[in-house]
Amino acid sequence: MDAKDKQIATDLAYEIIREVNRAIRPYVGKPESAEKVKMGADGTPTSLIDIIAEDKLINILKNAPVLSYIISEEIGELKLGRGTKRSITLTHELRREDLNEDEIPKFIFLIDPLDGTNNAIKEIPAYGISIAIADVNQGRLATLDDVELGFVSNFANGNFFEAEKGKGCWLNNEKVKPSDNINISKMTLGGFTKSGTSQASKLVDNARRMRVLGSVVLELSYVASGRYDAFLDLRGSRIIDIAASKLILEEAGCIITNKYGQRLDNKLSIYEKAVVVAANNKILHKQMIDILNNNETDFIGKIGVIARIDQDRPIIFAAQVIDYLLTNGREVIIERRLAHEITKLKENPDLDNIIEKVKEEYPEIAHLLDDINFNIEFNQLAEDIFNFDCDMAVILGGDGTLLRAQGKMNPNIPIFGINMGTVGFLTEIEAPNTFNALNDILKGDYYREKRSRLVVSHENHQYSAMNEVVIMTDKTAKMLHFEIQVDGEIIEDVRADGLIVSTPSGSTAYAMSAGGPIVDPKVEGFIIIPICPYKLGVRPFVVSDNSEITVKLLKKGKSAVFVMDGQINEEAEYEEEIKFKKSDKDAIFIRTSSKYFYEKVKDKLS
Repeated sequence: MDAKDKQIATDLAYEIIREVNRAIRPYVGKPESAEKVKMGADGTPTSLIDIIAEDKLINILKNAPVLSYIISEEIGELKLGRGTKRSITLTHELRREDLNEDEIPKFIFLIDPLDGTNNAIKEIPAYGISIAIADVNQGRLATLDDVELGFVSNFANGNFFEAEKGKGCWLNNEKVKPSDNINISKMTLGGFTKSGTSQASKLVDNARRMRVLGSVVLELSYVASGRYDAFLDLRGSRIIDIAASKLILEEAGCIITNKYGQRLDNKLSIYEKAVVVAANNKILHKQMIDILNNNETDFIGKIGVIARIDQDRPIIFAAQVIDYLLTNGREVIIERRLAHEITKLKENPDLDNIIEKVKEEYPEIAHLLDDINFNIEFNQLAEDIFNFDCDMAVILGGDGTLLRAQGKMNPNIPIFGINMGTVGFLTEIEAPNTFNALNDILKGDYYREKRSRLVVSHENHQYSAMNEVVIMTDKTAKMLHFEIQVDGEIIEDVRADGLIVSTPSGSTAYAMSAGGPIVDPKVEGFIIIPICPYKLGVRPFVVSDNSEITVKLLKKGKSAVFVMDGQINEEAEYEEEIKFKKSDKDAIFIRTSSKYFYEKVKDKLS
């Protein structure tokens, strides 16, 4: 966006702010302005005063001499300008290649014409407008990074924020400055928490004072100007609400991220939302992120290393990881089998050729295998995996290696997975990113993610599983007859080749292949999936993880095996029951990646 275009966009924004303010003024504090007229494009009810505000801005952009895309709360996504108005889907429109140059809009406007509607209706002085303006790059999706201009006006008191990317942020034509508070106990915090979020309660308890004004755009801007020290919205703010405020915050030198401290770069869409954590500076922001993630970024001093040992690549790479950790002053323990294999490889006279072959086969990590230090007494660092006592376990392999290790270790040990398998859905990073990620972790720049585990009870024995338990016949091509109960209630009586009881983590494994749904790991539930049921109406069940699931074998003379995470096999006989409950000990993963679960689903399963 050049200077001329920025001036055109700014003039349009000024006009919209002025005219919307003028249009809604007679309706502020009037009961009739609260009348629900329709459902907005974002799925929330639209009041009369919202319609008045939005109609005014649409009329201005419709009659503007330039074409623009607009995303707005009530009307959705439109193409406006030169007297035209057309509904669009922005993500599709930006991919179009059939537009002439004069048909391509100059700007994307993200506008919440009245943020704090209820405040305006009740004449509480915290309501206003938010306008973000992004450049148009036809041929690719637009994201929050494309926003170049931001404007927020409080209609109640006339305060006016504006920001230009790379140039700064102003309040009423004066440069803004956030507070310099770094003490969380002296913090003024604004925002919205979420029911049942204990970490948020802890954060609020730590703060000196809490403000809830009911206007996300204004309250985020108050962090930039020092009125607040921090703001969060754990419900998820709409992108149209935060686009302008995000730019204002960043241009003021503040920090705004998601709950895990990862930067916000969501695509520009009416449907996009983001959990928001904003603070005046990095120090306060880091404290908030730590609390929201259970203060889990503790110092990591002792690290266990585990790897698959059926290939040279993970064994060699493990030696490099061990050397890196020791060089960085960490205490290291090595799974005994791995220590034996590294030592055996170290003593192999053909070691140099083996390393060169691995480099040729895996060029993406070749540069990471230079100058490996094998002058380490690996066997002296060896421990049985059952006895591991460390702050973190680094696991090199695929999901199978990770599940094997997790099942044998103390579940309180956090896991960091480096993918050296086929899919590696549970692992955190790919091998080329190993040392950058480890560097972040050793600096404390990470978070912990908890995943539910199953406790499996059968005939006075207990087992555990993180992904799934599969029950199947011990005789090839024979069906089993199951009775399935949830909290004592029979939910299904079915003949099938087998049955899967899966956690959300396991929903992308065997459960998915058997026709089960993909489930976000944050969902508190378990999935029951019959394998090839001989009954048309049988479908997978998703049940609460507070429930107890009981599976009973009904066919006399038929026994079954049940397999935990593909690692442990046990047998069950006619009329024996297998019970499943949520473990009181979650699996803990170390996370550094900015990839969300859904992005990983697309990457790994496409």
